[in-house]
Amino acid sequence: MVGIVLASHGGFADGIAQSAQMLFGEQDNFAHVILKPNEGPDDIRGKMEKAIASFDNQDEVLFLVDLWGGTPFNQANGLAEKHDKWAIVAGMNLPIVVQALTERMMDANATAKHIATAVVQPGRDGIKTKPADLMPKTAAAAPAAAKDDSAAKGGSKSIPEGTVIGDGHIKYVLARIDSRLLHGQVATGWIPAMKPDRVIVVSDSVAKDNLRKSMIREAAPAGVKAHTVPLKKMEEIAKDPRFGNTHALLLFENPEDVLRAIKGGIDIKEINVGSMSYKDGDVNANNVLSMNQKDVDTFRELEKMGVKFDVRKVPADAPGNMDAILKKAQTLLDEQKK
Repeated sequence: MVGIVLASHGGFADGIAQSAQMLFGEQDNFAHVILKPNEGPDDIRGKMEKAIASFDNQDEVLFLVDLWGGTPFNQANGLAEKHDKWAIVAGMNLPIVVQALTERMMDANATAKHIATAVVQPGRDGIKTKPADLMPKTAAAAPAAAKDDSAAKGGSKSIPEGTVIGDGHIKYVLARIDSRLLHGQVATGWIPAMKPDRVIVVSDSVAKDNLRKSMIREAAPAGVKAHTVPLKKMEEIAKDPRFGNTHALLLFENPEDVLRAIKGGIDIKEINVGSMSYKDGDVNANNVLSMNQKDVDTFRELEKMGVKFDVRKVPADAPGNMDAILKKAQTLLDEQKK
C-alpha cells in the first residue's frame, strides 16, 4: 500500500487530514506533518522521515504538499530524489486528499505515481464558484444540471417508450438509508466503491424542496448524475425497460420509505444502514443511528421480508450487528414508555 504524507506550512495538513478521516475513518500508512513558525527545513524533513519510517512499505510514498517551491515541497523533493518510485503533488486541497485515499482503497496495488496522476483533475474540479459564471473563461464551468428531475430517466424521453435497453432491468449497486442523503461519506466512499453512473434520492419530501434538490445535484462527484424523485416516480423508473444499462445508487432518508419502495415493486434485497439523525422521541441505538418505535417495527418488517442489512458508515468499516442494534433500541424505547 502506498504511504501518504500530507505536509504544509502551519496547521493546514493537520486540519485536512482530520477532514479526510471524518469521511474515510482512521487510515493506516497516512501521516500529516507541519512546519511551525519557529521551525526550519531540517525540522519538517525530520518529521517526514519519521512518518515514512512508520509506513509498512517505504518503497511507495506519495507527498501531498501545500505549495510548490515552499519549504515542505523542497524537503519532500530532496527526499524523493533518492527514490524513483516516490511522487509529489503540490497544491493540496481536500478533493486531492480524498481522491488519493479513494485510489488507494480501490486498488491495493496502485503506485504512488499512478495516484499522483489520478488526483490532479479532481483537485482542479473541486474549485468551483457560485454563481458559475464567476469561473474564469479558461476554466470551463461545469454544465448546469438539468432542472427537470425526470431527467433521472437518463435522457429516456428521446428513446421511444417500450424500448428495451440491455436486459431491461435497472441495476441497484447500493440502496442506503442516510438521513444526510448525498454527503461526503457517500460521495467519497460509497460512490467510488460501488461505481454507479447515477445517484437517485428517493423521497417525497425532498422532491418538493427545490433547495435540497439543487444541493444534491451539486454534491455529486464528477461523472455521476444525481437526481431526486418521489417514490411513485421511482416505481415507474423501476419498471421502465429503457433503464437496462443504468447502475443506480439509491438513497433513502428512513426505513419507512424503503419499505414503501419494496412494496411498490423496487427490487431491493439488501439495504446499507448508514446514518439516521436524532428526532424528538428517538432513542440512540448507537452513535449514528437514532430510532423511534415506527423505525424499529419497520426494520423488523423488512427483516421478515428477507431484506438483509449492511450496517456501515463507509466501505472500510466493519459491519455492525443489526439485530443487536434493534434489540438495544427496543429496550430503550420500552424504558422510555415507563
